[in-house]
Formats: sequence, C-alpha cells, structure tokens
Amino acid sequence: MLYRDFGKTGLQLSNLGFGIMRLPIIDNDTERIDEEKALPMIRYAIDQGVNYIDTAWPYHGGKSEEFCAKVLKNGYREKVRIGTKLPCWEMKQQSDMNVYLDKQLERLEVDQIDLYLLHSLGADSWKTMKEFDYYSFLDDAKKSGKIKYAGFSFHDNLDVFEDIVDDYDWDFCFIQLNFLDFDYQAGVRGLKYAHKKGMGVMLMEPLRGGMLARTEVPSEIQAIWEQADQARTPAEWALRAVWNLPETSVVLSGMASMEQVVENVKIASEAEPGSLTGKELSLIEKATRAFRERISVDCTNCRYCMPCPAGVNIPELFWALNHAALFDDHEKARFWVNDFLKAEERPSACVECGECEEHCPQNIPIRKTLREIGERYEDNVNPL
Repeated sequence: MLYRDFGKTGLQLSNLGFGIMRLPIIDNDTERIDEEKALPMIRYAIDQGVNYIDTAWPYHGGKSEEFCAKVLKNGYREKVRIGTKLPCWEMKQQSDMNVYLDKQLERLEVDQIDLYLLHSLGADSWKTMKEFDYYSFLDDAKKSGKIKYAGFSFHDNLDVFEDIVDDYDWDFCFIQLNFLDFDYQAGVRGLKYAHKKGMGVMLMEPLRGGMLARTEVPSEIQAIWEQADQARTPAEWALRAVWNLPETSVVLSGMASMEQVVENVKIASEAEPGSLTGKELSLIEKATRAFRERISVDCTNCRYCMPCPAGVNIPELFWALNHAALFDDHEKARFWVNDFLKAEERPSACVECGECEEHCPQNIPIRKTLREIGERYEDNVNPL
C-alpha cells in the first residue's frame, strides 16, 4: 500500500480509504448489512494496508457506525484512523452538536474519533453552523479529546468552498472529485486551494457512484481506452485520474463486493502521484468529453434525497435513466422501473413535495426528472 501526507496533521494515510456506505445488504434493505460478507471485505483491506475507515450518522439507515464498531474489534482499532460526520441538517440548536457527537462515540465504541467532519456543508448549512458557533464546538471537542482532527465534507460551488476554508483552522476537508467533475463544485481548483492552506484533502465519488467502473462501456469510450499502451479497467482509469493529482491525500471508495476491494487495493498500491503519461492524460480528457455527451442526470448515488416521504426510490430511478443513456439499454431501464421497483417506488408515486431537492448536493431538478422517467419508462403512464 502507498501512503501520503495528510496535510499539516502529520498523519500518513493510505491512498485508499474504505467508505462504509455501500456495503452488501440483505433483501435489498439498506439497514440490514450483510455482515458475513462485509466484515471480511473491510478487514481484508485493513490487512493490506488501508488505514482510514469512513462512516457517518445516516449511512445504511443509521447502522453504519454500529457496524463499524464491530469491524474495529479484535485489534483492528489500533490499525486504522476512523472518521465520521456530524449530521448538520439535524441540528436544531447549539447543544445538539454535543448530543450527536456523544451518541456517535457510543455507537462507534471509542473514546476518541480521529477525524470528525461537519457533514455536507454548503451555503445554507454553513450559515446554520456559524449561527450555532461551530468554532467553539470543534475547539471544545478537540480540547476534551473527543475528536483529534476537525474537517468538513462539501457540496456547493467553489466560492462557498473557499469561504468555508478561510473561516476556521481546519485540519482537512472532503470533496467530490472524479475525471468527469474536475470543474464541478470545489473541483481541482478547490483541491489545490485547500492543499495550499496545509489541509489534508480527501476525495469522494472517484467512480461517480460506480458509473465510471462499469465494465460495459459505450463503444466510442471503449475505443478511447484501447488506444492506451497499457490495458486498464474502467475503474482503474477513474481511480488513477484522481490519484495522479499530487494534492490528493486519500481517495475514498464505497466498495460493495470483495472483488471491488481486491481490485481497488491493488490499484492503490501502484498509483503514485504524477505517474500517468501525457498520452494517458489525453485519453482521459477524450473519455471525459465522450461521457459528458451521454449522461442524462448528474446523480452520484449519495442518497441524501432519501428516504422519500412518499417512498419513491429516487437513486434507483436515476440509475435506470443514466444506464439507458450511457449504454443505449432502454429495456433494462423499463425492467428496472416496472419490475425491479415496487409500485410505491416508481415515478408516479411522487407527490412533488420537493423535500428531496432541498437535500440534493448536485442541485438536480428531481421532480421534473422523475416525471420524465415516468413518461418514458413507467407502464400505464402517458408517454412523451
């Protein structure tokens, strides 16, 4: 495993971090983690040198932190740094911040959280955190030993990102970045801005919710990859694109199978910063242009829109739409909408309350997009 400096903290963290948010589940229930499959996956990664494990209050329907505590038993706590996040959207008053932090310490069964983040900051949530004096909360949590390092995860534009970076003596941050999103949200400019400030920078969504790891890619994109001197899987191309950036500290991946873990660990053990050739970088740029011409909706499957009050399965519906757009597979989209999903999960169940759009970090017009999916793919809905 390769390791990188984590900003001014002095930590050396592994290239690859393990995100405990997309683990194998039982009966399609995100709260029922398949522990017999998931536990060996995470411990294999740790045994191979991965030393950062990432979770959060809402992951797996609130079960992720408790499962993480099981992972850390039998000597594994001493092998890793653990990170989790304060659910900023749940804060109704200043005292809530300490209440949630204490609950998370209990869930994780630890005395100290190594890396603690304000979760999913944007202009509105950051304003709330400032009103609740997040500065004192983080300072006090550090002084008491409840947390070691303080950071934030981010979903908004670059100007907001720079304002947040400049507002506190942060140890690190966590931004979305993949080769399709180099100029999106904080982007590469934000990565370099935070790095220049001495912050460690973690990257999420390197595979764009798994979309960039699919082995069946459109013929024009496959033709681009085949021009390379060295054959690589789509997942390797995507991961190496962000590991190639010298400002990157850790790339987080929410791995869902042992096969994914094994592949990602292998790539992480070989991906040095600045190791891609000029030709390889040119191919990634060509693939970026080709992909962007095909994607219908910029959903990364972060699931912040869930649960839907009406029961609509928004991420799966967006997956169906993008699958059809990326791979010209409209029959699969129809199957997904009408046969895979239950009636209450389909587009026609949407009551257009708009709650999902309030939580979407990608600012997707979810209600409009759901109508389009229903009209195009759902049975018994008037077609376009």
